[in-house]
Amino acid sequence: MAKKKQKTNAIRQVEQQKIAYNEYTYEWSEDHLDAQSVAAQLARPQAIYKTLVAVGNKTGPLVAVIPGNREVDLKKLAKVSGNKKVEMLHLRDLEETTGYIRGGCSPIGMKKLFPTYIDHKAETLEEIVVSAGKRGLQMGLAPQALQQLTRAIFADLLAPEHE
Repeated sequence: MAKKKQKTNAIRQVEQQKIAYNEYTYEWSEDHLDAQSVAAQLARPQAIYKTLVAVGNKTGPLVAVIPGNREVDLKKLAKVSGNKKVEMLHLRDLEETTGYIRGGCSPIGMKKLFPTYIDHKAETLEEIVVSAGKRGLQMGLAPQALQQLTRAIFADLLAPEHE
């Protein structure tokens, strides 16, 4: 008998809403948890987005979903979220805050629905690939579906690229 796949909170939420999605699995290691390592394995560098959790001085925790090969601009994130200052959530607080661990943090299915912002470049994609809630598992879905699930706002969140 085939072993039943373990469903994460993110997958359960997507299925409850009857949203179409694709699952992607990949090999992971502690040394290669970053989005670029995932993109290399899945051969989809433009579609892989990472989930970052920050803390605003007014809003508390907030989520930024940005291309895996880029950096977030904390000033832009602060402005769009109505904060004066935003800083990254300390890694030791990630699981307690979101219910997810580093390398498996999905914007979908966190302990609470935090204010979420998706970089506006995602709007042009057919599919955006984000963590499905555990290491080694990603999910691909329409950016508008991700926006709907997380009540996100599309905004310019990226730091300028360095040459």
